[in-house]
Parts: sequence; structure tokens; C-alpha cells
Amino acid sequence: MNIHTQIISVNLGARKKIQIGSRVADTGIYKNPIRDKIKINQLGLVGDVIADTKYHGGKDQALYLYSQIDYDWWSKKLHRDLLPGTFGENLTLSNFDTSNLKIGDRFHINNIILEVTMARIPCATFAAKMKDTSFVKVFKHAKRPGAYTRVIKEGELQIGDKATFVPTSEDYPTVLELFELWYTKDVKSPIFKKALKAPIAERTKATFESL
Repeated sequence: MNIHTQIISVNLGARKKIQIGSRVADTGIYKNPIRDKIKINQLGLVGDVIADTKYHGGKDQALYLYSQIDYDWWSKKLHRDLLPGTFGENLTLSNFDTSNLKIGDRFHINNIILEVTMARIPCATFAAKMKDTSFVKVFKHAKRPGAYTRVIKEGELQIGDKATFVPTSEDYPTVLELFELWYTKDVKSPIFKKALKAPIAERTKATFESL
């Protein structure tokens, strides 16, 4: 049975400077909610800024999804309200647990089709945005990474649109399993073998194949 959720925020990034330790870098992590309909192509939201293309963006990490469920959890943990887009996601979903998504799961939004490819791995830029040098570790231990997707079919969407979850029939790893595997790098794990057979993001696959 397919499950429906709703897009409660569409978040578009603009280029901005950020202080990361002793250096200043360009970033697109600061996302602002938009209300107008926007085009989705194979690289994600048209107009969205990806400053560090070595590690971010590309066809296999075209869109980053996060859930209001997870934001509610974080708001309690951090003792402050977190608005959609705070973590740099492109689409904020209303009531969906993204950690249990499997690689290969899909979302249908209007005529758009998105396919889950990988968990979000936190970086120093993320910690700098959150103004907490320990936030990479905090995010890792929270085990609420959100999910990257590729765009199988392009189209247009906007806030309020329904997203239909279509699960894969394959025995692929979950987003959370890949998130944990990224840190353990356990090549003997059954999850590792499953990951290499799954349609995971190419950067992740290259990293795992090099182990």
C-alpha cells in the first residue's frame, strides 16, 4: 500500500559566505522557503546553489529530504524551534520517517519521480551553520540523517503538494543502515554487500568500493 505525505516547505539555497574554523567558504546550505511553483530537473531545484560540488549535489544527490517529525525531535533536544530548511534540505515532508526509507524507494510528486540514494553525512559546514563545532558528532549520534534522492522524472512542484511513497521491492539497505555503515566501514557486514548491489549515490559507491 502506498503512503502519502505532504510537502510543507520547498527550500531554495543562495550563495553565501560562511566562517568554518579559520577559513571562509562559499556555501549553499542556507535555504529559504519559497511559495511559487518551481521546476525540478536532474540536478534538483532549478536555481538552487551548490557551492561545494566535490561533495554535494550532482544527479545522485539532487534533492535532500527531511521530515517535520525529525525537526520536532530536534526542537525538543536543542530547546528551540527549528524552521523548515534549517538543515539545508530542499523538501520538508510533513509526517514521514525518512530514516526507515530504503535505497531505491521512490516518491511521486505530481509527475515527478524521486528515488532514494543515500543518507545525509554531516560536515563542518553544517556544524558552522548550526554554530556548534560538535554538531557533526551530535547529528551522527541522533541517527536522523534525512535522505538524498536522484530525479528519475522531472517536473514542477510547490508547497502543499502531495508526495506518494512507493517502496522498492528489492532487499536494499535503509537510509539509516547506510548512515551507520558510512562510519563503521565494515566491509564484512551484510549491509555492505547489499549496499554495493543497490542503486546508491555514485560518491558513496566509489568510497565503499575503495575499501
